[in-house]
Amino acid sequence: MPTWASLNRQIVSCEQCPRLRAHCSHIAAEKRRAFRDWDYWGQPVPNLGDPRANLLIVGLAPAAHGANRTGRMFTGDRSGDWLFRALHRAGFANQPHATDRDDGLQLTDCAITAVCHCAPPDNKPSREELANCRPWLSQSIELVSPRVFLALGQIAWKATIDQLLEREWLVGKRPTFGHAAKVRLSDNRWLLGSYHPSQQNTFTGRLTEPMFDDVFSTARRLMKA
Repeated sequence: MPTWASLNRQIVSCEQCPRLRAHCSHIAAEKRRAFRDWDYWGQPVPNLGDPRANLLIVGLAPAAHGANRTGRMFTGDRSGDWLFRALHRAGFANQPHATDRDDGLQLTDCAITAVCHCAPPDNKPSREELANCRPWLSQSIELVSPRVFLALGQIAWKATIDQLLEREWLVGKRPTFGHAAKVRLSDNRWLLGSYHPSQQNTFTGRLTEPMFDDVFSTARRLMKA
């Protein structure tokens, strides 16, 4: 197994998905007017956080003008604003904001990965692209070996369950995704589900900050159990 740092270097250098690499490079060259002075990252985005964490958060993919711009998971977009505020309130982050890779953010007992490490067009990676990224998720899980998994959204939920079934940490019927879904795994591990903090969910009120906070409170409680 690689180290956390060497795994992240492999992720950043990945060139397996031509469509995604072309899209990320195009976005990095064109930029958004509000970020025209930025030097966009434009590469696959590495994992973030503590490799010895008890909580592993699994997201979908970098945002085109968020992590694809800043080079750090959930950094520089409104989804990340929601996530890091919640992590800070729950004691997993030292600050409630994330703007760039040098903003001083530190995670404690928490790591963040994704099922797709490149920003996809329309935020929709293909099945083949998800399959290409699957080894990165597998190796991330092996390295962290968390007690609690938190899947943000249905695609992350499905990908995480696939990994859990392979390891026989989950046996039997596939559990249904839902916000605050909680599944007991073998070896005193747990799987939690949450709506993704996307604008589609937060602007419509489908996900509220108290709902999000409750998920992290549950994760903290299960980690201590």
